[in-house]
Amino acid sequence: MSSAETDVVGSGFDIEQGLQQLIARGYQFVHPTDGSGEVQAVVGVRVHDNVVDVVRLNAEDDVEATRLPGDEQNIFAPASTLWRTRGEASQVLGEVLALPERPSAPVAASANGCWVPGRGGRSKWLAAR
Repeated sequence: MSSAETDVVGSGFDIEQGLQQLIARGYQFVHPTDGSGEVQAVVGVRVHDNVVDVVRLNAEDDVEATRLPGDEQNIFAPASTLWRTRGEASQVLGEVLALPERPSAPVAASANGCWVPGRGGRSKWLAAR
């Protein structure tokens, strides 16, 4: 774990504060539901600098985060990733917050946004900022 991750995670990491920090960085959150309307996960997506960052919280101890190339067609089952981690919320959120804002290597494709699942089986376009 890097010193930046240690600073963010530390002892007593507050998951709610971590989510607020992601929102402050431009993450937009959706809450995919099943047919009966029950929330299945909390999914945060941020499109920036020709990459897509995705954080999916299934449970407090089941969180996955990925950084994808901007031209990735399916953010939930990507063909390629630039970075990925999985674990407990405090660990994963700490690692995401410690990621550099800009990817280390330039990514060729331009990302103008991505589609994420919305309510009632409809998809929603999240435009890049």
